[in-house]
Amino acid sequence: MSAAASPPDRILPVAPPRRTWAWLGAELRARWPLAAAALLAGVLGAAASVVPVYALGVLVDRVREHAPPSALAGIAVVIVVAAVAGGIATGVSAYLIGRLGAGILAALRERTVARALRLPVTTLEWAGRGDLLSRVGSDTAAIGKAIGEVVPMVVSALLLAALSLAAMAGIDWRLGLAGAVSVPLYALALRWYLPRAAPEYARQRRAAAEASQRLVETVQGARTVRAYRMEQRRLDAIGAASGLARDIEVAVFVLVTRFTGRVNRAEFLGLAAILTAGFLLVRSGAVTVGETAAAAVLFHRLFNPVTMLLFTFDEMQAAGASLARLVGIITLPGDAPAAGADRPVPADASLELRDVHFSYDGVTPVLGGPDGGVSLRVEPGTRVALVGSTGAGKTTLAAIAAGILTPGSGTALVGGVPVHELLPERLRAHVAILTQETHVFAGPLIEDLRLAKPGATPEEIAAALETVGAAEWVRDLPDGLDTVVGEGGHELTAAQAQQLALARLVLADPPIAILDEATAEAGSLGARVLERAAAAATAGRTTLIVAHRLTQAASADRVVVLERGRIVEEGPHDELVAAGGRYAELWRSWAASPRFHATKVEQPD
Repeated sequence: MSAAASPPDRILPVAPPRRTWAWLGAELRARWPLAAAALLAGVLGAAASVVPVYALGVLVDRVREHAPPSALAGIAVVIVVAAVAGGIATGVSAYLIGRLGAGILAALRERTVARALRLPVTTLEWAGRGDLLSRVGSDTAAIGKAIGEVVPMVVSALLLAALSLAAMAGIDWRLGLAGAVSVPLYALALRWYLPRAAPEYARQRRAAAEASQRLVETVQGARTVRAYRMEQRRLDAIGAASGLARDIEVAVFVLVTRFTGRVNRAEFLGLAAILTAGFLLVRSGAVTVGETAAAAVLFHRLFNPVTMLLFTFDEMQAAGASLARLVGIITLPGDAPAAGADRPVPADASLELRDVHFSYDGVTPVLGGPDGGVSLRVEPGTRVALVGSTGAGKTTLAAIAAGILTPGSGTALVGGVPVHELLPERLRAHVAILTQETHVFAGPLIEDLRLAKPGATPEEIAAALETVGAAEWVRDLPDGLDTVVGEGGHELTAAQAQQLALARLVLADPPIAILDEATAEAGSLGARVLERAAAAATAGRTTLIVAHRLTQAASADRVVVLERGRIVEEGPHDELVAAGGRYAELWRSWAASPRFHATKVEQPD
């Protein structure tokens, strides 16, 4: 069965908890000096924050003993020094945790994007590009927010809680045990809250989105609403949606208030237990009043960090879920390439498909059928155009020839070597594919072009631009080749962007070029220029063209006509027109359209 015929395997996975924690543990071990420094700084900060409370207990006992004021000076110095040292250590810990997390997040983002760029197209078709974009976008943002805002506070709170409980137990184990009474109460409060909070927050987001959607639809369709006298109906719908969002908002607030009440109850019972135990221990002479006061203050100081832990638990869960989604991508199994010396090298610039079948869903054939697959050979240095109606399989065939898609059966060969046996770098060096989805990268224009050839000199780049007819308008840019283009920079037209793509093709200089409607987005106005540019950029190369305009087919050495995933005709343009078959029908329709005269170009020699 083809790779494309296994839908369950093509859904982007979510890593299970064990694999997610294993990945995170490996990243922390790889950065252990920074992780150890962050932990040490956090421990010092938490310990320093406990020292003033101990000093407060000593102060209480000395006051009760009527010690002179001079005896209190040392305690004041200890409190000030400990407070300053604790603040510095806590700040250093937060900085180191942020730096550690940022490094891990950067590595995670880079690996996710690198793996995503190598995902088979069929995988993206099954999973949907939206899923992938949400992972590299919103999931990465959720983790970044957690690293910058939540994780440092959580680490600090956990260390403070652990050292405070240890300090209480150090004063007297019975005081520590009394303080621990609140732990199961906190756990019960969290257990009550979480199952209720997640659905309510989800309902809140859905209701807010629904109210917003109704409002936007009404505003955008105001003319239609007025034409059909639907004003009151739309206002009622907006009011109902807004009312539901308000009611859910109130319900969420009530839920949080009840959760806060349970947290306060745990705090009250824990503090009451410490004071009761302290009273009994002071009366028996086991501890002093100052030690009991210190234990009570230690416990009271835990209210804010523990509450913060409880209220950020859902944010940590969300960040953990986002991490699992990203780890699910980077741990996708891939083909382990063999050593370069063991891999074959294309013998020439030929391109061939042998008995190829393909289906995206494993059921509906896109190429081939019961009577056989698609076979096609493009000889070195020749131009072959693929034509046919929409859905005939032209783009799929081009993607298989370029090694982007894997056929269900049959073989795609480059220079006599099956595509799957070529190293990715070698395949990219031999075959380049240009589509109508041209992207201009943000930055100086010269760097955009150097993506195809990093070491290209300004002279080589100028020659490539001259070849595709772009040199004149590039010289007219504000800063020439140094002009910043792309997002936030100088805006290029669709035709100019496609000329840049063709210039990259010239710089990369592959023996084989595949153009998948690479001049389709320019419109009729720029079609003549782009067709000439494409012809110049592919001169001397083995070229397979998915022809959007039949003037491209007319200039090709051979035309291949696809219908319903099968080759129904092939031959030179003039012979096919004279034959009166399917291509002749397409040509007559094209020649009769106004676009024919607007886009007609001279055939190259």
